[in-house]
Amino acid sequence: MSMDDAVPVLELRSLSKNFGGLKATREVSFRVMPGDRKAIIGPNGAGKTTLFNLITGIYPVSSGEVLLFGEDVTKWQSHHRTAKGMARTFQITSLFPKLTVIDNVLLAIEGLRPTKFVMWRFQSSYKDVYEKAHRLLEQAGFLDRKDTEVRNLSHGEQRQLEIVLGLASDPKILLLDEPAAGLSSGESTEMAHFLMKLDPKLAILLIEHDMDVVFDVADEISVLHFGEILETGTPEQIKKSQRVQEIYLGTD
Repeated sequence: MSMDDAVPVLELRSLSKNFGGLKATREVSFRVMPGDRKAIIGPNGAGKTTLFNLITGIYPVSSGEVLLFGEDVTKWQSHHRTAKGMARTFQITSLFPKLTVIDNVLLAIEGLRPTKFVMWRFQSSYKDVYEKAHRLLEQAGFLDRKDTEVRNLSHGEQRQLEIVLGLASDPKILLLDEPAAGLSSGESTEMAHFLMKLDPKLAILLIEHDMDVVFDVADEISVLHFGEILETGTPEQIKKSQRVQEIYLGTD
């Protein structure tokens, strides 16, 4: 194991966030190592999205630290965290429905507006960017749809494409905020298979309500309840946990 492998991609140390008198996140600590597939689950109002907003720099923390590759980024803005290797599907404001799949990926790689893109695409640097877009689509199993207009993709395919766009910045850790939200059960299964095909070196931190997706994709699950981590374990351990069943999986 190289030294790099021993340094967490992401580490939270006693991370807390208060909104007035409300403690939305309480002393949350955990680590994500290279290639980890971790999920955070918990009922609505547990603080999952708040936690993501602290990790990505959208909210300032009340106390505690966020570290990326061992470096304290607690006060860094979102785009600086992205430059250091963090991506979040939430960052993709929207797909361009009338453009093709490959054009959407090219735009994400270059961070351009469509108008700027039309003027730019005939320049010589286009070849490198096109090759990168081609590679991203190939890795994601999307190459057969590269010339399809995005509006002609299914809802599930559009959600997958948003994740491909998130990979355009070459992240080392990808934060996925409910990638299966609004998907049919068949599309959720496809989403789980899609996530399982992503580069094994990429660390993934997932917030998700769809338990099937979580149990398929994650190798470790943390349960958040009223802003604190109640329990962490393998999918098997979490499935069997009495406490988790009581608060989350709704046992009789």
